Amino acid sequence: MKNKKIIGIILILVVIIGFFAFKEGMKTKKDSNVKIVGVLQFVSHPDLDSIYKGIQKGLADEGFKKDKNLKIIFKNAQADQSKLKAMSEILIENHSDVVVGIATPAAQSLANQTKDVPIVLGAISDPVAAGLVKDEKKPGGNITGVSDRSPVVSQISLAKKLLKGAKKIGILYSSSEDSAKSQVADAKKAAQDGGLSAEEYPVPSTNEINQIVGKMVDDKVDFIYIPNDNTIASAVPTVVKIADEHKVPIIPVTEKMVKEGGLATDGLDQFELGVQTGRMTAQILKGEKSATMPIFTFKTGRIVINTKQAMKLGIKISKEILEKATKVS
Repeated sequence: MKNKKIIGIILILVVIIGFFAFKEGMKTKKDSNVKIVGVLQFVSHPDLDSIYKGIQKGLADEGFKKDKNLKIIFKNAQADQSKLKAMSEILIENHSDVVVGIATPAAQSLANQTKDVPIVLGAISDPVAAGLVKDEKKPGGNITGVSDRSPVVSQISLAKKLLKGAKKIGILYSSSEDSAKSQVADAKKAAQDGGLSAEEYPVPSTNEINQIVGKMVDDKVDFIYIPNDNTIASAVPTVVKIADEHKVPIIPVTEKMVKEGGLATDGLDQFELGVQTGRMTAQILKGEKSATMPIFTFKTGRIVINTKQAMKLGIKISKEILEKATKVS
C-alpha cells in the first residue's frame, strides 16, 4: 500500500513536470520570432545616450520593434570596469542574437566573452587599434559596426578660423582609452600641419581632471581639444568650469559637448551614428554575416557653434561660418 502511494506521487510529479515542460516548449515556440539584442553601454552621457536612442530607431526602421518582434536587454556599466565582464556574461547567457557595444571598453568586454555571437560596434573610433578587428574593410570573425572617428583635420581647421591668434593646442584625453590615442596622434599632426604647436595632456582617472586642466591653463594653451573619449566626455562640465574661469575655449568632437560648454566642432551627429548602428544590427538579424560587413565610417560632419559660449569668451564668429553652422546655446 505504501509503495502504491509512492508510485502515485511519482506519477503525479511526472505529469506536473511534463505539463510545465510542455508549456515552456510552447512558449519557446511562440517567442521564436522575437529577436533578442543585448546592448552594453560603458557610461551614461548625452552622446552615448543619443547613440542608444538611435540604435532603437535604426532597428525600428528595419522592422524590429520592441514588444512586437524585438527584445532589447540593456546594461550600463556607469564607467565601472569591474561591471563590464559580468554584464557581458549576462547578455551572452540571455541568448542574445546580436550584442552591441556602445563605446570601446564595452565592445572590448563583449569581444572577450564571445567569438560566436555577432557583435556590432557603436561609437568605436579605432576598431583596429582597440584590437577588435584586423581590417575595417574585411573585419572577419564575429565583429563589425560603426566607427565614430571624427574629421580631425576639419575640426582643427575650424578652430584656427575661429581663434585666429591661436598658437598652442592642448589635447585632453584619458590615458586608459585605447581608441582616443590614435585620434590624439591625428590631432597633433593636423595641428602641426596647420602651424600650431600641440601638447598632450593624458588623464589617468576622472579624479585628476581638475589637476590636469589646471596645468593646461598654467601652460597657457590657446584652446583645449577633446577627442572622442568617453571618460572625458562624462566630465565635460568639470572641464568647462575651469576653462571658463580662464577664458580658454574648448573644441570638442561632438555636438553634445558643444552644448555643454564647448565653443564649436565640425563633428558627427551621435543620434545618426546610433541609427546606422541599429540598421547594421538589423541586417545581421536578417541573416547577413558580420565577417563580411565593412566597418561603417561617416565621411563628413557638420559645423556646430555655441553662440552663447562665443559671447561669454568674447569670440566673434564670422558671418561666413555662422551661415554654414548649426547654432546652439
